[in-house]
Amino acid sequence: MPDTYHDLQQSYGRCLRDNTFIDRFYETLLASDPRIPPMFARTDMAGQRMAMRRGISVAILHAAGSGLARGSVEKMADAHGKHGYVPVPPYFHSLWLESLLKVIANTDPQADTTLLTRWRNAMGVVIDTFTRRYETPPART
Repeated sequence: MPDTYHDLQQSYGRCLRDNTFIDRFYETLLASDPRIPPMFARTDMAGQRMAMRRGISVAILHAAGSGLARGSVEKMADAHGKHGYVPVPPYFHSLWLESLLKVIANTDPQADTTLLTRWRNAMGVVIDTFTRRYETPPART
């Protein structure tokens, strides 16, 4: 039976009760490497925060094997691929993950080593998808 990552959905819900969760994630991410802030220089951060909020939910579903989420994750991966409209080299994915885990650990009162490991494993599935698709030009539709 596939892992549904229901515990991560619950954890994410606890995190979102704190209205500053997504903002704190971006503060942490932007501070993690001096090459990251310029990547967001022209970004509509309000839209980016909403995309991130949805993106994490989709990422959890993708890690759980959802066929519906797979297409959304592949579109995000294509957008952030080498030939996408917002390329993000694979090196930065680990910074994204560490920033996310840090903010979850500081926000979810039930976050412990086991839960954070499950977050790492689930988001690793998504990062693997992004990394595999980085060099691949998006399909033209």
